[in-house]
Amino acid sequence: MSVSQISVFVESRPGHMARVLDAFHEAEINVRGYSASDTGDYGIVRFIVDAPDRALSVLSDMGAAAVKTEVLCVLLPDVPGELARIMGIMARCGINVEYSYSLISTFIALSVKDLDAAQRALEGESIVMIDQNDLVDFSTGVAAAHASTEGR
Repeated sequence: MSVSQISVFVESRPGHMARVLDAFHEAEINVRGYSASDTGDYGIVRFIVDAPDRALSVLSDMGAAAVKTEVLCVLLPDVPGELARIMGIMARCGINVEYSYSLISTFIALSVKDLDAAQRALEGESIVMIDQNDLVDFSTGVAAAHASTEGR
């Protein structure tokens, strides 16, 4: 059992990932998970989408370098130790996990050079920003209540 992943090579410059996401939006392709990594002047963005063949076609039409591969996808219970358990199973079986990322999460981590500027840019844009305590409280539903009571 596997899911299709689309890997796209993009320039590591403002706007290039947004261009891909805008094309997906226009084609009504829903992103279910993604991982973006910087390799200097270029980056690799990996997407899990609801329509991988259509996504690949959209990217091809844009002239983007993209490939489709199959990856394993597992559902982990939201309890401490589950990720460690899965990685332990892989290690015991001699299977190297080359990379991993989460899917269908409303918590998205963004690494930027100027954290304060990024936070200011998102303020007033109907974007909920969370802190470490929100993540700790997530399993009890406190994060959503906390975010709504603080008017974020």
